[in-house]
Amino acid sequence: MSLTAHLERGAVRMGTLTIGVGPVAVIGGPGADARWVSLRDHHGRVPAAAAVAAVRAEWAGPILVEPFSAGDLPEIAANADGVVIGAAWMQDFQLVRAVARLGLPVVVQRGPAATLEEWLAIADYCVAEGNDRVVLCESGSRTHLTGTTLDLALMRAAREKSGRPVLVDLGEDPALAAAAVAAGADGLLLTPGSTGQAVHAAQEAARIVGAVTRSETPGSVLAARGAIDRVDAALAVLLERRAELAGTIQRLKPVGGFAGRDMDRERRLVAEMARRAPTLGEVRLAPIMNAVIEAGLHLAEERKANGRP
Repeated sequence: MSLTAHLERGAVRMGTLTIGVGPVAVIGGPGADARWVSLRDHHGRVPAAAAVAAVRAEWAGPILVEPFSAGDLPEIAANADGVVIGAAWMQDFQLVRAVARLGLPVVVQRGPAATLEEWLAIADYCVAEGNDRVVLCESGSRTHLTGTTLDLALMRAAREKSGRPVLVDLGEDPALAAAAVAAGADGLLLTPGSTGQAVHAAQEAARIVGAVTRSETPGSVLAARGAIDRVDAALAVLLERRAELAGTIQRLKPVGGFAGRDMDRERRLVAEMARRAPTLGEVRLAPIMNAVIEAGLHLAEERKANGRP
């Protein structure tokens, strides 16, 4: 299976954000694609309307809300763009049914130790209430000793078996963002109070890894340009890394620079790249790679002339 192979699955729209097609979404703090509010964090002492209004004061995009109890649902229905069923509430079937009946998109976090079948069954409860707009969210388990342990294989299995979009709850730490995207996550969830720095790190992982692993079929010029921008971002990272590695080779070779070019190796490189990029083929790839290689050689010679490693 190629890196861009993917299962056709449903997409869920939350306000202006669509999860399941297009780029990987990041939901969390400042700068994210959507924000969310957990009323559980307030232990039910803050009305849903007030919690949403506090976020609306600084954010005009989609807002998701995790209820503390069924009493929060009328205000959530009137003010939010989606509902989060927290991991601890996943098996509160009465709450699940009440949430589904709101008609808003529903994010179902996997409860601690819940099996794949138990997790997917919650989506079926929502469907039974007439709401098929369900997104699954792998939340893993957290302890003060091990931190967060995510089951990305289970997340991938949930996506493949259900055909539904999937999120991964990263908590406050975006360190696993790249792994989550590589495993097939449609979105990344950070805690409501996550910093702008954490959001940026998650977005970078989503942009770079997603460009390599995720197929997109944009339907407009604007969307297509956005997809190209993400591919170009990944290209920039890879080109920078290639230049650094090429510089290492130049320092290790007995004859470096342009004089030490191995044209046979370069032809083999282009032929191998053409196998992965048959649409471009060797004829189009050859001048591209020649420019990349020469840029690296020029950089290595400039560094050597300036006494830089």
